[in-house]
Parts: sequence; C-alpha cells; structure tokens
Amino acid sequence: MDGDRLTKIAVMAFSGGMDSTSLLLRLLRESNKVYTIGFNYGQKHLIELDRAQKNIEYLQTCGFIVEHKTVDLSSIMSMFTGSLTSGEKIPEGHYEQEQMKSTVVPNRNAIFASIIYGYALSKSIEYSSEVSISLGVHSGDHAIYPDCRPEFYQVLNHAFAIGNWDSEKISLDLPYIDGDKISILQDSLISCEQLSLDFDTIFANTNTSYEPDEMGRSSGKTGSDIERILAFHAIGREDPVEYQDTWADTLAHALKIEAEYRDKIYREKLTDLQYQVTRNSATERAFTGIYDKHFESGTYYCICCNHPLFESTGKYNSGCGWPAFHTEHNSAKISRIEDYAYGMNRIEVRCSKCDAHLGHVFNDGPREHGGERYCINSASIEFRE
Repeated sequence: MDGDRLTKIAVMAFSGGMDSTSLLLRLLRESNKVYTIGFNYGQKHLIELDRAQKNIEYLQTCGFIVEHKTVDLSSIMSMFTGSLTSGEKIPEGHYEQEQMKSTVVPNRNAIFASIIYGYALSKSIEYSSEVSISLGVHSGDHAIYPDCRPEFYQVLNHAFAIGNWDSEKISLDLPYIDGDKISILQDSLISCEQLSLDFDTIFANTNTSYEPDEMGRSSGKTGSDIERILAFHAIGREDPVEYQDTWADTLAHALKIEAEYRDKIYREKLTDLQYQVTRNSATERAFTGIYDKHFESGTYYCICCNHPLFESTGKYNSGCGWPAFHTEHNSAKISRIEDYAYGMNRIEVRCSKCDAHLGHVFNDGPREHGGERYCINSASIEFRE
C-alpha cells in the first residue's frame, strides 16, 4: 500500500491474548493499516506469542495483512520481580483478589509503551502521516494493575509528547478503557461478522492463562483464566481455547470461584438483614423498611452491585408494607423466576446483574402503568438523589 493512499495507521501491542486480539479485529474493522508488536519479557505463558503469530497467519489467509514484530526483552526484564517471570508460583483464585498482585511485573507497560511510541513516531515519519497508538487495557485490569489505569496513560502520553519532536502526529487510543471482558468479546463478535472471520478460530488462537501446561492448554485456575471463562459464559458461548479439563468442569470451577468471592464481598459490605434478603431470599417484616414511605426524587440501585433498578417516578404508595413500584428502570432488565415456596405461586424478581433477591411482582398494580406491582424489600435497594 502506497504511503500517499494511507488514511489511517495504527500501532498496537499484540500479546496474543483475548484483549489485544479483539483490539486488532476492531482496528481492521475500522479500516486501519495495523502494525503490531509482541513482547517476550520472559513470561511463563510465552505461548501467547505463538498464538499471536497463528492469528496473523489466519488473517493473512483471509486477505488482511498485518505487519507483526516481536521484541525480545527477556534479558532485561529477568531482573524484575513478579510471579509471571520468576520461580514464584502463579496464584489461583478470583482475578480481583489481593494475591493476584504478585502477577504485576514492575513498570512493564511503561516499557512497552515507550517502545510502541518510538515505533509509532517512526511510522509517522515514514508515511508523513498521523499514527494512532491503540492499547487494549480495560476497567477489569485497574484493580490489580496500576499501569492499566487511564490516568497512568494520560500522564505517560504527555511525557512522551513533550519528549519528542513531531509528537503532535501521534494520538493515544484506549477504546476498551471503560469496558470489561464481556464488552470486549461482544465487540469482537461484531468485528468477526463485519470482517467475515470465524470467531472460534480467532479465539482458539489466543492465550489468556498465566499457567498453560506443556501442551499449551490453559489451566482454567489462574485469575486471568477465571475472568475469561466467566466472560464467555456471560455471552452464551463456549470458549474455543483448549483447557486441561472439559469445558463443563472448567466453567463449574470458575462459577464456584466467582460465587465464593462475591459472597465474601457481600458479607463484608452488607448488614445481616441485607445479606439474608439479597443472598438467601429472606423477607423483611412489613412496614419496617426505610423506603416503604419514601418518595424523594432519585434512583434506587441494587444494594449489592449498584445496578439501577427503579426510578422514583415509578414508585407509588400501595399500602402493602413494602416499597412498591409500577415500572422498572429502563436498563434494569430485572429477572423473573417462578416461586412456589410456602405453598404459594408467585413471581420472584432478582437483579439481572448479580442475582440478588429483590422481592416479588404481582398483577394488582396501577392499570394506567401496566397493572404490575413490584413489591421490593428496602434491604435490597439503595436510594440516591
């Protein structure tokens, strides 16, 4: 492709993992000429670089040419601490747990970004064109990796800009910075459809596990595995990458780890009543909830996960003894489940995001609003003006 015909050029870090692969697809979907860099920093999961090359080759067979380079930093970064590059054991468990901080490699992303920035400047000079630096960091990484946070990249990009000539031609693109693994996979589905690529082939050629075995199979036990498995489950697909156990067993383990982690968080965060109501489907006594006769303007959120459930405009005084709503928040998508407990036939309502028990819905609400009454425990919701 001739330089004078180029409209968009992007340089990106391409590890061969799920996030960077999704980002590459997005850039191709947006008609970028993409240059990718993989980094060998002595990581135990070095197979990710082989997977990256497989996808480069697959894309080439589909007519997408991506120039890919691998930079060897293993000698330099062997001096750094972290379980990803040392003899320290990779921790297992939930991705957001404290022990996962051992997987931090000091200053890793600053080193990577410096190399990428220099490469982008070089391409800008070569093509006399503006160049975008794209990185696949996202909100799920922020708790564990401080060098994945937006403020880190804002300051780093500023330093690079004042330390280089022609930096006005370089822009920083972090399209997933406010997203998570689920939204990243959903974006990839769109890319594969628009580019006529096979989603399962692409993601079978990735690695997210920090501890694959000698055959390259993901363990399904490390924090990065758990996060990925739950994301595929959330979009209703089986992960095409090969695991050491069956998908059914791998998924069951991830769901168990997630449930245990969330339960620990809920027990620390909630009062005993809030916990019993939301996690064990208890019911607070009638006329005792703080929101029964509460009619201020604002929004009611799930006490467990802060998901919006109801607007104050949908609340009314039913006299039933519990907060009553005739309409749910337009983004609530509250789940409904048939409930036959206590010899009754009722419809239970639960938070669609965290599965917290909220209460029940009945067909005796205001007819002018559809005729439903959401009978909700005050202990399951939190009001904000």
